Amino acid sequence: MIEIFVDGDACPVKDETYLVGARYGVPVVVVSNSRMSIPEGLGVELVVVEQGPDVADDWIASHVRPGDVVVTADLPLAARCLEAGCGVVGSDGRAFSRDSIGDLLATRELKANLREAGVTTGGPAPMSAKARSRFSSTLDQQVQRCMREVSDGGG
Repeated sequence: MIEIFVDGDACPVKDETYLVGARYGVPVVVVSNSRMSIPEGLGVELVVVEQGPDVADDWIASHVRPGDVVVTADLPLAARCLEAGCGVVGSDGRAFSRDSIGDLLATRELKANLREAGVTTGGPAPMSAKARSRFSSTLDQQVQRCMREVSDGGG
């Protein structure tokens, strides 16, 4: 049985994730540095980890199994989970792949260097209804793909 792991701190699409998990009967594990409200009866578990940089990321990376799905906007965590054989969906609705993650990490590094040099690079755009719909659709596809792979013995 696959699970959906959510990098819960500042994730804008937790509700959409809960609905996709419930639709397929897939447990959702929300990992966060602080307590938050989660729905009852939908198979959602909250794991609260210690405060600190990358503590939630490290917990997720150490608990995922091939075939699981991870929801995160954190590119280094996405890379670790892809390496572990997971499906990974960004909170913006983008499905990460082993082919795309290298370029994305390089772009992230470039932007960090520009910020250090004093260049304003801007932040993420607010979540629109269209972006939420795109996320739900992409997550739905990833869950279906991972369920097929696990049932076929590929995960």
